[in-house]
Amino acid sequence: MPTIAWIFIVLLALVAGAVGGFFLARRYMMKYFKENPPIDERMITQMMAQMGQKPSKKKVEQIMRSMKGQ
Repeated sequence: MPTIAWIFIVLLALVAGAVGGFFLARRYMMKYFKENPPIDERMITQMMAQMGQKPSKKKVEQIMRSMKGQ
């Protein structure tokens, strides 16, 4: 086989791998976020209420800031 054919095959395989990897990673992340949604302020408020604490706006914002810092 000529050299140009090998170069074409290698480039084609790289592009196919990149496209396939993108869609596999996308599907994995969609499934992950569906099973484990990110925590929002409403969820923190409910969690604090379940623990018997009165959820104030200041506390909720403080928890959100500390979680975003991690």
